[in-house]
Amino acid sequence: MPTTPTRLSLDPRARLGRRAGRRFLIEWVGVGCLGIVVILLASLGRLSASVDQLVYDHFLSLRAQPLLSDIVVVEIDNASVAQLGRWPWPRSVHAKLLEQIAKAGPAAVIYDVLFTEANPEDAPFARAIALGPTYLPVLLTAPDAAGHRVAVEPVTPLAHAAAGLGHINLEVDSDGIVRSVAQFQGDADSRWPQLMVPVADAVERGTLRLTGRPRRQSSVETAARRTARDDGGEGRFLIPFGANAENYTKLSFASVLAGDVPADQLRGRLVVIGVTASGLYDRFATPVSGELGPLPGVYIHANVLDTLLTGREVEPAGRWVVFAVSLLPLAALLAGFLVLSPRRSLLLTGGLVLLAAAGSAAWLYGARLWISPVPAIVGVVVVYPIWNWRRLEMTMAYLREELQRLADEPHLLPQTPQRRREFSGDVLEQHMALMAQAAQRVQDMKRFVWDSLDSVPEPILVSDVQGVVLIANHAAKAHFARLGAPVPEGRPMQTVLGGLTLVKTIDSGAASDAEHNLYAHAHWPALLDPARGEFAALMAHGVEVRDANERDHLLRYATCTNAQGETTGWIAGLVDVSALHVAERQREDALRLLSHDMRSPQASILALVEIERARIEPVLARDLLERIERYAQRALTLADDFVQLARAESQAYMLEPVSLSELILDASDEVWPQAHAKRITLHTDTGRAGGADADQGHWICVDRSLMTRALVNILNNAVKYSPTDTRIVCRLESQTRPAVPGAARRVSCTIRDQGYGIPKQQQASLFERFRRFHATERPEVGGAGLGMAFVKTVVTRHGGDVEVVSAPGEGTAFTIWLPALDDARSDSSAASRS
Repeated sequence: MPTTPTRLSLDPRARLGRRAGRRFLIEWVGVGCLGIVVILLASLGRLSASVDQLVYDHFLSLRAQPLLSDIVVVEIDNASVAQLGRWPWPRSVHAKLLEQIAKAGPAAVIYDVLFTEANPEDAPFARAIALGPTYLPVLLTAPDAAGHRVAVEPVTPLAHAAAGLGHINLEVDSDGIVRSVAQFQGDADSRWPQLMVPVADAVERGTLRLTGRPRRQSSVETAARRTARDDGGEGRFLIPFGANAENYTKLSFASVLAGDVPADQLRGRLVVIGVTASGLYDRFATPVSGELGPLPGVYIHANVLDTLLTGREVEPAGRWVVFAVSLLPLAALLAGFLVLSPRRSLLLTGGLVLLAAAGSAAWLYGARLWISPVPAIVGVVVVYPIWNWRRLEMTMAYLREELQRLADEPHLLPQTPQRRREFSGDVLEQHMALMAQAAQRVQDMKRFVWDSLDSVPEPILVSDVQGVVLIANHAAKAHFARLGAPVPEGRPMQTVLGGLTLVKTIDSGAASDAEHNLYAHAHWPALLDPARGEFAALMAHGVEVRDANERDHLLRYATCTNAQGETTGWIAGLVDVSALHVAERQREDALRLLSHDMRSPQASILALVEIERARIEPVLARDLLERIERYAQRALTLADDFVQLARAESQAYMLEPVSLSELILDASDEVWPQAHAKRITLHTDTGRAGGADADQGHWICVDRSLMTRALVNILNNAVKYSPTDTRIVCRLESQTRPAVPGAARRVSCTIRDQGYGIPKQQQASLFERFRRFHATERPEVGGAGLGMAFVKTVVTRHGGDVEVVSAPGEGTAFTIWLPALDDARSDSSAASRS
């Protein structure tokens, strides 16, 4: 049940008392300090380094970077080794390759192959190297005890002919994976750039011109490399590997050497030559090795060159930066502990974990900065269970104190017999069971009142002394939901019921009815405010109102009082009287039928009989018999139509699969004598002559007798209100109803005549009872005005609809829409029970 809202305070002492609040704050500060220590160890102490690396690798595998088309990899692959012989190959082979590449005019050639031993073929190889900008590798040995490193350079002729030299050292992390590269390495005596650094600098300066247009590095990035070189730093950065790290243009060494490669594939490009053959062991594990396997060194260097040219270097954030950023989720969680429930705190913890991971990925993808989310995640994951453990301890202490206070109070209500071992379990469960027993008495009384209100089938609203709704039973909520109105609770009674329209007042004195109605209409909707005492007597007696769905209700107010007789609120009840009004209208229709329409032909028959009896020589003339027959037939038709309409409205339908084509043919046969008498042609188009609907029969699931009678009524009207020598066309179609998106397949029957037509203003009341048209223009046409009401009732209860298109002098077209057999079967059971 709704209760009066209380003011929420963020001060724990306001909720738990001063003593509990002080303890709450102390433990809150302690848990926060524990979280800071955990984050400090994870970020600065590198306790989560291995997990950081796994998360970084996973982030890289989720996003593939676009690769430069200006980089071409010439592979010393298995096919080349098989064709050219065992490795290493003579220098003359490499010289021929460079001569072949030089013919195509590449921007530069980068060799990822060491040439550190002298060879008689060095001179011609050096001349081949000098044909174009060629960069050769240098191998740096591991530092010795004194920190010195030895640079194993290419032989002197080759080194002099090369456009630049650079180291190709690849360092692995603690888990054996290559993730980063140093732009500069060496010792105090000498420093060497990475092999791709001088190539990138040459492209930046414009010395090397590429056919494509890669993003040129900014002056800030170039200055960063120079600063790393001048300050003795390594300039290390993370390589943004992707799942497409091997998707550069690949050419086989042997194919290029044989001249099988078109020159356009090499012209103006950066050609990186390296080993990929499986037996030469130049492969390394990378963050994407889970998908690609160990990556050849030449592709690692190609990714480094791509990164330098496009400026996609990923900078690892400093440890203090990671520590500071990781404190933000912890601070948010600690703040949430002060105001959130345990369930919401759990949701907040999960949200902060996802936010930390998403933020780290955003920095990595957007700003090229790697800030590991692991310290932040570890901090909040460790703090949450510890805080809830302390919170549970505080709750148990609070329950112990409150239970003692409850035990000291006398029991005013009877209790159910205590079951054995009712409070078994752990300490917290025992305390909770005792608290539940103490609160059971109050809950039972509330439940009794609430169940009593919900069991009432009519909408009930309970308000306070200001007229604000406090309680709405299930019937009231369902009622206002059907009207599309908001939930009644918390809104003034006058606002909740303001959408009702006053119909009349309920008063026992007939003489004062008009006066009360005028008074009520003059003050509506102020009558709905229960705080207005001048309307209390009128609303206690009740008023009749109408809602937005055109349903009538009886609205009454009752006063709620306490033990002292003081008014504490009001109860408003709505009783639906629409069914009663419908029954009254049906009774009036039946009385009108019996008192006028059915009595009139019977009285005419009696009058004719009396006239004939008064004759001296009674002779039953032919015209007299015809008149008697006509009056009797009219009375019979009225009774039959009335009974059939009552059956169509109330009785259960006997549904069966039938063909609408057969029904319209049966109806046409029944109407044919009347049509033939007026020389009216009946034409039925069932679609069986051809087309998509040919021989389908237009199957539906309906009550055969009722649907046939409905079709007969339409055809009878078409014959009655059509001049002689005209034509009536019945057309059947199977299609989706137009202007209704997503509608199911339906079967339609259109009956079009060439009659007098119906004015537009009269078409709205076409399907009402006892409605007749052309009574003054065509008095010879008889009828009770129940035929079209019968058609509308039968078609609607079958889940269909009726449309009419007519204009005076242009005829009338009635269209019946019915669900096709597959769609009608799903509703057949409901229709048979209705």
